[in-house]
Amino acid sequence: MTTSRCLLSSRFPLGAVWMTAILGVLLAGSAATAQETRDPFAAALEGSAAEGLRANEANADEEPLETDRDSFTPAATVVGQGRALVESSYTFIDNRVGPGRDSFPELLARIGLTDWLELRLGGNYETGGNGAVSGGELGSDEETPGRSNDSNVLYGIKVRISKQHDWVPRSVVIVQATTPTSGPETATELDVGYAFGWTLPNGWNLDSSIRYIDADEEGDHFNEWAPSVVLKIPIAEVWNIHAEYFGIFSQNRATPNNPQYFSPGIHYLVTRDCEIGVRTGWGLNNDAANFFVNVGIGVRF
Repeated sequence: MTTSRCLLSSRFPLGAVWMTAILGVLLAGSAATAQETRDPFAAALEGSAAEGLRANEANADEEPLETDRDSFTPAATVVGQGRALVESSYTFIDNRVGPGRDSFPELLARIGLTDWLELRLGGNYETGGNGAVSGGELGSDEETPGRSNDSNVLYGIKVRISKQHDWVPRSVVIVQATTPTSGPETATELDVGYAFGWTLPNGWNLDSSIRYIDADEEGDHFNEWAPSVVLKIPIAEVWNIHAEYFGIFSQNRATPNNPQYFSPGIHYLVTRDCEIGVRTGWGLNNDAANFFVNVGIGVRF
């Protein structure tokens, strides 16, 4: 027995045992200290990565980009809190009577104040004959042989009323006004609209709207009603085609004028936040222009 103890003591000296224990404590303490005092630059990078991941997750939940300019029917969505969407386009209208009409830049800035409310600011310049085929440019649709140059500013709000749930549609109300800044007209025109729609089980979008315009032209005060319906079909995630009907029907106008149009279009998502597109249309009655073409872009920030 004495020999065994001596052998054990010679193989594992007591000092070595204590040294091993102390070294283990020191290593554990060093590891904890290193974890607590890790490189602050690395920690900042990890924090930035986490924030980026959260931002990407939030963007993934964000509704796909849908501009108001890509059809006569406005989008039945709002831009979203903390986001801004700038839209611009050029329109040429080939009138049946008188010169054609050029409209540019049809600028509209949509600024998300909350998740259900957006501010709308814009402006436009038009030259040539009369005519209106863009959602923000109503109230002057009677064709006349004369030529005019005029500009205006647009301001208003868009309010989300509901989100789609089963057969309850997504819907919005738009209240905006246009005030002339040059040209023969001086009266501010009020435009109130209701737009609603559904994403169908196959991924297609069916949207419709009805708009009321309190219009004035050369002292003739009258009302206009503008119904529209559009079917949008996504293709390969980045392409979108649509077919649309819209009309502008006057009420209590000295010279009644009720143009109606059929309008197809195609749009491409350059990125998740940038869309370009073109739409065209043909008049369905003698009150409407022969045809029109519109090209434009929308960028979300």
